[in-house]
Amino acid sequence: MTNKILDPLNEAQREAVTSPSLATLVLAGAGSGKTRVLTHRMAWLHQEQGLSLHSMLAVTFTNKAAGEMRQRLSTLLGPNEASSGLGGLWVGTFHSLSNRLLRMHHQEANLPSSFQILDSDDQLRLVKRMLREANMDETRWPPRMVAGLINGWKEQGLRARHLATSGDHLNDAIMPVYQAYEDICQRGGLVDFTELLLRATELLRDHDTLRQHYQRRFRQVLIDEFQDTNSLQYAWARLLVGEDNGIFAVGDDDQSIYGWRGAKIEHIHDFARDFSNTHLVRLEQNYRSTGHILDAANAIIMRNQGRLGKTLWTEGERGQPIRYYLAFNEQDEAYFVTLQIEQAVRDGLPRSDCAILYRANAQSRAIEEALIRAGLPYRVRRFAIPGLRRFAFL
Repeated sequence: MTNKILDPLNEAQREAVTSPSLATLVLAGAGSGKTRVLTHRMAWLHQEQGLSLHSMLAVTFTNKAAGEMRQRLSTLLGPNEASSGLGGLWVGTFHSLSNRLLRMHHQEANLPSSFQILDSDDQLRLVKRMLREANMDETRWPPRMVAGLINGWKEQGLRARHLATSGDHLNDAIMPVYQAYEDICQRGGLVDFTELLLRATELLRDHDTLRQHYQRRFRQVLIDEFQDTNSLQYAWARLLVGEDNGIFAVGDDDQSIYGWRGAKIEHIHDFARDFSNTHLVRLEQNYRSTGHILDAANAIIMRNQGRLGKTLWTEGERGQPIRYYLAFNEQDEAYFVTLQIEQAVRDGLPRSDCAILYRANAQSRAIEEALIRAGLPYRVRRFAIPGLRRFAFL
């Protein structure tokens, strides 16, 4: 008899999906099927363990990932079960789930029912207003820097009242601005993105009855991209899980890229300390890259300090060996890249199958000039990762 939940999985994926432990940490390498594991875990808990979808909460890193998770789960469960159960499932980003909590419990959170969410541009305008009212020159106190400090304090769970003068000129000068910012937001019912998380965390922390209600409801909390959680998000999750519920976290300590905005890889390392009897599963089989690519990646990443350790491998082809060219300067580099594309196109490769990745925007000019001289049409595309762009050919 076939089992559509477990049969499509490899051995490590099945181990993760069927983990009996209340606390499971899945180290999922790139291209190892982590989204599949999360959705199959939810389906397995529902169909094999009898846990209602109403009793699960899943946290994703983007709204797009949340939609994909719902779609995959719907396909796994079938139309009848999906239509009756998915409505009770909470799945979304930390911010969207926090917003949902605050809308439902705005009184306990000391917010108006119609509170407004400030995006980053709105927040920046408000900070500029606070600086003007404090007679602080924007050239000396850049608004983006001030907003970053305020968000950083919030991510540490610190309100303005928690801060004390420390002799640090920058922090001491911004503290009154933070207090004024908090006051005007409270009076106007304004909530910025970081405030969503902080206010929801405080809501769960300070209201025992409410926290216990959600701990009873959400018997399983599942978290994607766990390596990119910041301190506030980790505290939020721990409050919801409590001591008796299950937590299933999927992440990769080799892929933590959001340290610049507060993400802490230490949360993966501390997981076993904070959640007893942790079951650690490594997803090492890669379905995305060739053997040569994985060998190179493994050789580089093994030099990182403090890894929990895993080695990616594939049953797929070895692929073409990696080639590198040591260019004399940036013009030589751009010329070489252009020659390779021209040769590939002459050999029959569609231009739309060619792409150039580059690390810094400053590298763009020489490449564009070389492409223009060669008569190669292209389009520059931006990625969600700041500073990473690529050329896509038409």
